[in-house]
Amino acid sequence: MNHDIDTSADAIAMFCRLQMNSKRDIPIRSSEMGALIFTQRYNAPITPLMLSHFFKIAKPSVTSMINSLVKKDYLIKIPSPTDGRSYTVSITQKGIELVESTYNEYFRTMERLKEKMGSKEFSAFIELIKKANNILSEEK
Repeated sequence: MNHDIDTSADAIAMFCRLQMNSKRDIPIRSSEMGALIFTQRYNAPITPLMLSHFFKIAKPSVTSMINSLVKKDYLIKIPSPTDGRSYTVSITQKGIELVESTYNEYFRTMERLKEKMGSKEFSAFIELIKKANNILSEEK
């Protein structure tokens, strides 16, 4: 295997592990936390299809995630007044509190990276991540 590719894969894997392990004591999976953050930031009722498109995951996976978050009282389902099968979700106060505590931790990590890298390198880093995300999204 190409040494550069191997070294790069190791570096990315380590970065992901460090990010995922930065707040281990949350009571839900990281994918569920992503759905809560999205729901809170969007500040309007969210459909399962919106979550499916944003996270680029299958609708059955979103349904499972939503059901888990509803069961744990982080989201509520709001039935559609016109279609008995459709619904939107909204974040509960319990969900808001969890997002705020975790989101602040996430921002501390980003602030630390920016402080240690410097604004110029941090901006370049973020632009490269965005570019990589776009490239990988094209393949799906």
